[in-house]
Parts: sequence; C-alpha cells; structure tokens
Amino acid sequence: MKKIILASVIAMVSATPAFAASGNTSSANGSATATIVSPIVLTHDSGAALGFGRFTTGTGGTVTVSVAGVGSVGGDVGFVPGSSNSADAFSVTGDAARSFSIATGAGTVSNGTTSINFTTTASASSSTLSGTGTGSFTVGGTLTLAGTEAAGAYTGSYSATVTYN
Repeated sequence: MKKIILASVIAMVSATPAFAASGNTSSANGSATATIVSPIVLTHDSGAALGFGRFTTGTGGTVTVSVAGVGSVGGDVGFVPGSSNSADAFSVTGDAARSFSIATGAGTVSNGTTSINFTTTASASSSTLSGTGTGSFTVGGTLTLAGTEAAGAYTGSYSATVTYN
C-alpha cells in the first residue's frame, strides 16, 4: 500500500507543470541605518555681556571691543578713566566631536529714548565640540556713535546662532 501511495505521489509531481520565473522581475532586501545625535544647545554665560565701557561721544565715532575684551575708540570718542570693556561669552553643548558654525547678528542698545546700533563679531565662524560635547566662543563688537546721543546708561541685545555643519 505504501508503494502504491508513493508511486501515485511521484506520478502527480512529475505530471504537474513547472512554473518557471520569466526573468523580468527580481527582488532583494536592502539595509537601513539611523544615527540620532544630541541636539546642539547654545547658552549665554551667566554674568557675561558685551561691554562697550564708559566714554564721551564728542562729534561721533566708534567704540570697538575685540573678542578678547580689549576696547578701542575711533573718531572723536574717548574712554573716561576707570572704563572697562568686556567681550560676551557663550557655551555650546551637543554631539561629541561634531563641528558647528557660529553666526551673530547686529544689535541695538537704548536708553529708552535713543537707540544706538552696533555690529558683532564672534571669535570664530565655526568650531568643533570637544570629545565630551562642549565648546565655547566669545563675541566682540563695534558701536557707532553720531555724537548726538544723550548721556546715560544704554542696554540692548543681539542674536547668536549655532548650527551643526
């Protein structure tokens, strides 16, 4: 009986037509990867500020503070004794050893009535985070004076942006 069933199965298999592929299609699986990096975060250092110092305006000119915090004047502007200057400072955290670009914008200081424009310069246009994912940079600037500004304290702000390269 087993021989008859086996013979029947063999006969059926050999009698069934083969379904061969036409050669017009082919399939394969691809591979995929993904890497998630730490977000880049810019923080203004507590207590830091772009400090243009104390000065007289005369008939106008400029006050410039380098990214190292060294002040200089141009035109008819003069520092008063005891004036001090300072560069602003920022900290960056993110993905370890990743490079990033730095951009700073122009700003304005005001005493509530009068506004004075200034430009900024970062200590670098790009940098690379350390192996622990930290970095920093400083910002200097140039304040342009018409010579007609009222005496008094002026405060303001400007923008700073960091972007992964």
